[in-house]
Order: sequence, then structure tokens, then C-alpha cells
Amino acid sequence: MDLFGPSRSRSLGGNYYALVLVDDYSHFTWTFFISSKSDTFSVFRKFAKIVENENDLKIKSIRSDHGGEFQNESFEKFCEHHGISHNFSAPRTPKQNGVVEGKNRSLEELARTMLNDNSLPKYFWADAVSTACHVLNKVLIRPVLKLTPYEIFKGRKPNISYFKAFGCKCFILNNGKSNLGKFDPKADEGIFLGYSSTSKAYRVYNKRTLTIEESIHVAFDENIDNHAANSSSSRNSAELNDTGADLTQPEPVAASDSSPGAVETSTSAADLPADWIVPKNMSLDNIIGDISKGVSTRRQLGQFCLNVAFVSQLEPKSVSDALKDEHWFLAMQDELDQFKRNDVWDLLQQVG
Repeated sequence: MDLFGPSRSRSLGGNYYALVLVDDYSHFTWTFFISSKSDTFSVFRKFAKIVENENDLKIKSIRSDHGGEFQNESFEKFCEHHGISHNFSAPRTPKQNGVVEGKNRSLEELARTMLNDNSLPKYFWADAVSTACHVLNKVLIRPVLKLTPYEIFKGRKPNISYFKAFGCKCFILNNGKSNLGKFDPKADEGIFLGYSSTSKAYRVYNKRTLTIEESIHVAFDENIDNHAANSSSSRNSAELNDTGADLTQPEPVAASDSSPGAVETSTSAADLPADWIVPKNMSLDNIIGDISKGVSTRRQLGQFCLNVAFVSQLEPKSVSDALKDEHWFLAMQDELDQFKRNDVWDLLQQVG
């Protein structure tokens, strides 16, 4: 097992790391995506129960490097309780853990190629790694056994008839997801991102709703030249910028990389392909307050009250003496007036 990351771009599920586990005999590979290194043990503990029940076998040994995510008290107690031998590679010797190190390199290179070849945003890296792992398990041939990892581990030949080109254009059937009118389109345009790990379905990114959906009712268009389409959309975006149009993008909501739950993730318009950016002309008259000051929350106000300080011209001996200081009083009055103007006076009173 090994962990690679952190990625400079957060995935749509809010993760920065990928945990890769490889079966030493079959080279069957699993990938799990986590937001921090501290989640490594909890993911491995769940994985151990699943893989042992699936094959009715016990894990005898595991191998990893000396990273703090593997060499800790939780892993040590777990291995002692279940009789697992935990082997470590020598420091600064990744070749001793070469099976998973080589698999990490293959997954990273494949994911990089898949994203760049289709001009996709970097926050799709987790979907690219997951798809690459799924495909490699079913197409690679073990040199000695002359079988794929899937066939060795599962005991049956893999089915690859449903494979599609990653990042290709697709259309998702809108079957009851929204109230359609008589002449509304019955399908939404999307991008193919891989295969579901919990059901027999495809994972696609819906450009209209900006969400990742799992559906079997998908039509694929693998013949379109994505590079030409992205180039033309880039020119259209440049024309819109020349006309002074305001380009904005709503926040995408995507399913997590390791669970079907939804996670909200904000993405700037600069990270999106040009054909996903929707031009909108919005009036600033509808915005309440000063837009340059951003959003004020209760937590921010509480921190302000804890750390605020005012300079006095004299050293007061009592509260009444302090209130007589005109400079201090005016400074406090200005701050209170500013909070009242920002409509947060009620929040400040609640914070205390």
C-alpha cells in the first residue's frame, strides 16, 4: 500500500490524497480518495473487512513505507489484534515497495494524459485515476500467469464491452429528474468520467446541473474531436470578453469520490473550459451592502470581538476614566456605526 499526494487541485469530492492498495499475487488494485493523511487507517480498516469477506480469506501481511500514516499506534494495534505482519521498506528505498510505487506512477501518468488530452479541469483527477485503475485491472496481462488481475482475483473473465473513451461527449436522459415542458430537451449534455463502484452505471458530469450523476441511460458520442470543440469554444469566449460580457459560473455540486453523498465545491470560472462558462449580465443594484467587503459570518465577528483593541491616550484607572477619553470613544463609535451599516449588529449581539 502507498499514498500519493497532496494534489494541488482538490477533487470534486473534496479530496487531496489517493490511497493505492495492490494484491501482491494478482496485482489487482484498489484506489481510495481521502482529504487528509489521518483518514488512511479508517479507510484501510473498512477495506480489510470487505476484502476478507469477499474472498473468505485472511490478510496475512501488508507492506508500506515508514510514512506516519502507516507507522502509527492504530495500525500497530490493528495488526496485533488480527495477526497481520506489517512489513516496512527501508528508509529512502522505494524499490523495496516497487509493486505499488510502479502502480502509482502508472495511474498518475494515465490520469495526466486523460485530462490533458481532453482539456478537462484538474479537479477531475480523482475520476481519471479511478477510471484508469478500473481499466488496468481488466486489460493488463500478468507475464507469468498470462491472465488479467481481474481474472486471477475474481476467478472469471472480465467484460470490457461497456468501456468508453474517458472525457468523451455524452447525453444523459432526463427521465423524470425535472418537470419537462412540451418542447424541452429530453437529454442533457455531459462528460463521461468513468464507472460507478457501487452499481452497474456510468459516472457522467452534467453540464446543465453541474453535478456528477450515475446513470445507465447515457448515449455516447466518441467520434467528436474534443480539441477542435474546445478551440472553437475558446474563440467564442474571447469574443464574449471583447464585448464586455460578465462571465460567471455557479458552484458545482458533485458526488464524493469515495461515497455517493453530495459535496458542494466552489470552482472559479478560469478553471472551467470555455464552453462551460455561462455569460450573465447581472445588475449590481440587486446586491445589498458593500460588495468589496465580502461575507461576514458569526465566527468572524466572534474572532473580531476577542482580538479587537483600541489605543488610549491615557492610562485609565476605571471604566469611567476610560469613557472620558475622547479618542477611544470616537474609535469605538466608528466601529459600532460600521457594524450597524453592514446589517450585522444583531449578529454581534448574539455572539456576545
